[in-house]
Amino acid sequence: MAKETGTGKLIASNKKAYYDYFIDEKYEAGLVLHGTEVKSLRQGKCSIKESYIQVADGEVFVMNMNITPYEKGNIFNKDPLRPKKLLLHRSQIQKLAAHTAQKGFTLVPLQVYFNRGRVKMEIGLARGKKLYDKRESIAKKDQLRAAQKEFKLRNL
Repeated sequence: MAKETGTGKLIASNKKAYYDYFIDEKYEAGLVLHGTEVKSLRQGKCSIKESYIQVADGEVFVMNMNITPYEKGNIFNKDPLRPKKLLLHRSQIQKLAAHTAQKGFTLVPLQVYFNRGRVKMEIGLARGKKLYDKRESIAKKDQLRAAQKEFKLRNL
């Protein structure tokens, strides 16, 4: 279900973001959620693969983040794809708004996790990769994997 990380209990991770983007900076943001959404997250029912982050009117929202409705929540369940507000300092929001106004920069969600009982999201200020960059990162991964395999065989 959820695995333990250095910062807390990991709920969801977006590995595709590292493949599609160069991550320049990372930020930790709190999430504004309702009770049944938190209960669903405790069960590990969250997906951030197709989600993105938008800055609007001095506030930051994560769009298309899917939190599966809690089974026992009945009338208290919210829309699973509703926009969720992220909590950041004003100076961070202004900095992110200035960067995303530039061409080529975007904000992507990287992880959702619990930190001291609170739901946090790690977001990244990212630049898009070109096709040749993606091929380069695949080649580096293959080289690393081959080197690890060779090292393991030598040290048996």
